[in-house]
Amino acid sequence: MTGLPRAILFDLDDTILSAYGRPDLAWRAVTRDFATALAPFATDDIALAINAHARDFWADAARHKQWRQNLTEARREIVAAALKSLAGDARFDAGLVNALADRFTTLRDEEMKFFPGAIETVDELKSRGVLLALVTNGAAETQRGKIARFDLAHRFHHIQIEGEHGFGKPEERAYLHAMATLGVEPHETWMVGDNLEWEVAAPQRLGIHAIWHDPHGEGLPEGSTVKPDRIIRSLTELLP
Repeated sequence: MTGLPRAILFDLDDTILSAYGRPDLAWRAVTRDFATALAPFATDDIALAINAHARDFWADAARHKQWRQNLTEARREIVAAALKSLAGDARFDAGLVNALADRFTTLRDEEMKFFPGAIETVDELKSRGVLLALVTNGAAETQRGKIARFDLAHRFHHIQIEGEHGFGKPEERAYLHAMATLGVEPHETWMVGDNLEWEVAAPQRLGIHAIWHDPHGEGLPEGSTVKPDRIIRSLTELLP
């Protein structure tokens, strides 16, 4: 598809904001801060275990839906399970578990920033008359905090947060509601995001042109059955 559509639905985290990419590096940094308390276990081994448990935890769709609006507690659960897998019956203090998980949450918040050219692209699209919606999952307070912190509200014609509306991606009504609010049809709409199910497969089933944001150039997972209509590494590529 060339040119621009009437409307674009944007994901927020790891699409406009660099938010949760490369958790392996973040966990490695955090565990090194707690090296003394985690001894005799090697911090890199703990980071690997936490990252593996996190992947398994979030891979379950039902669990993802249950916990994604409470990331703080979810991370505590993940860290506790990972440490138990390493230490067996030798339990780590609950205070240490929570402190480790909470430091990860704080670090991710501290490091959050716009992807290069992302906000300039959004502003340029709006100036060209494209209708823009921000469609994000997560808790209302958390996501509204990001929207305020990064001055996003005025940049979109519609902002849709799962925690405020009671539904989120990949539920069909998440996309249908956003398009109805903008007054557009699927064939007039693009969806842009980093999640292959939420921002590619689900929108495609409705006839939306789905663009996958792959900022780290990792490419589609081996054996992926999801085929984006387009793959970009930067939102600047959306501009003709």
